[in-house]
Amino acid sequence: MTDDTHPDIMIETKGLSKYYGDFIAVENLTFSVRKGEIVAFLGPNGAGKSTTMKMLTGYLAPSAGTAKVCGMEVAQNRDEVANRIGYLPENGPLYEEMTPLSLLNFFADARSMASARKSERIDQVIQQCALQTVLSKPIGKLSRGFRQRVGMANVLLHQPEVLIMDEPTAGLDPNQVLEVRKTIKGLGKTILLSTHILQEVPQVADRIILINQGRLIFQGTPEELKDEPSLDGWFNRKTMDAA
Repeated sequence: MTDDTHPDIMIETKGLSKYYGDFIAVENLTFSVRKGEIVAFLGPNGAGKSTTMKMLTGYLAPSAGTAKVCGMEVAQNRDEVANRIGYLPENGPLYEEMTPLSLLNFFADARSMASARKSERIDQVIQQCALQTVLSKPIGKLSRGFRQRVGMANVLLHQPEVLIMDEPTAGLDPNQVLEVRKTIKGLGKTILLSTHILQEVPQVADRIILINQGRLIFQGTPEELKDEPSLDGWFNRKTMDAA
């Protein structure tokens, strides 16, 4: 069921929790992301970022609390939410023997896109993700940066309103990182972007959500994080190693 009380809130969690027996993966997580925002979802490796993203996309059911996307509770509207969301997992699977063009055609057909729309959307995502020079090359022979852009083009194909990206610059060289950041900022979408690399944040995000051991410890802008005395140690570290 849709909830129009706050139409500009595209992602919302309230008391979101996930337990595996006695292990707390995520606990009592409450935050929101407004339309058009790029929000960095920060935390050490193992903090619960990927678990949270999987609950937002419907891949995991929460143990408690709620997750909403576009005003719809994910657990009760999984198919409709899937149509509104684009999810790029870390190291998302790609068919390495395919070319970017054949992969986009394959997934457009899997979504039963009409021929005219399919052609239009493929052209648009090729432009958005700057894939013109590699369209006929096997994906397995592309650089990691181009492979990431192919993954982005695929999740954009059905024109989702919300993008959820898990570590989209992990493992990229500095030039590839710059290109992927540029692509992300140019998408004009509501984006929740997980990373454990602090230096990413001011370059990409409007706002930060910081979690540790599955719990929320900060929400605010990059500047507010700098000025938060209790979190000074977090901001001054370029990367956050596993807790």
